[in-house]
Amino acid sequence: MPEGDSAGESIHGKPSAIGNFFKRLGQIYQSWLDKSTPFSAVRWAATLILTAIYMLRVYILQGWYIVTYALGIYHLNLFIAFLSPKVDPSLLDDPDEGPELPTKQNEEFRPFIRRLPEFKFWHSATKGIIIAMICTFFEAFNVPVFWPILVMYFIMLFCITMKRQIKHMIKYRYLPFTHGKRTYRGKEDTAKTFAS
Repeated sequence: MPEGDSAGESIHGKPSAIGNFFKRLGQIYQSWLDKSTPFSAVRWAATLILTAIYMLRVYILQGWYIVTYALGIYHLNLFIAFLSPKVDPSLLDDPDEGPELPTKQNEEFRPFIRRLPEFKFWHSATKGIIIAMICTFFEAFNVPVFWPILVMYFIMLFCITMKRQIKHMIKYRYLPFTHGKRTYRGKEDTAKTFAS
C-alpha cells in the first residue's frame, strides 16, 4: 500500500496529529457510549429532556418547522424499525427458513429480535435531535411554511404507518415487547434429607 493512503496518515506514513486527535476523540466517545449501555432509563430520560429543550427552542424562535417535521419523520422511521422483526416473515419464501416465534403453549420461547435494537434506536434518535438543534442556529434552514399543514401531514403519516405495522403484527402473530424469558417452576422438593 502506498504511503499516506490510509486515513489519518501523513505523506511520510506516520500518523498525523489531526488523525491521532480524531482517533482519540472517537475512542473517548465510544467509551462513554459503552459505559451508558446498561442505563437505559437514564439514557431515555436525557433524550426526553433534550427533546423538550429542542421543542422549547422551536416554540420560542417560532421557526424551523421543516427541520422539526424532518426530525419527526426520522424518528417515526426509527420507531417502525424498532417495532419490526429482524427477519421480516412476509419476505421469506420458505416459511421454515429463519427464526420463528412460538405459536403454541408448549413450544420453546424465542425472544423477539428487532431490526433496530434499543441502544441503536436511542443513539440514532439522540443524534437526530442534536443535529436538528444545530440546524436551528442557521437561518438557511428556517424555510417559511404554514406549520398546521405539516402537523396534519405528520399525524396522517403516523396513523397510516402505525395501522400498517399493527396489521403486520396481527397477520404474522408477533408482539415486539417481551419482558424477559419465561421461567418454569418444578415441583417443590419435599423429601427429607437423611443424616449419615
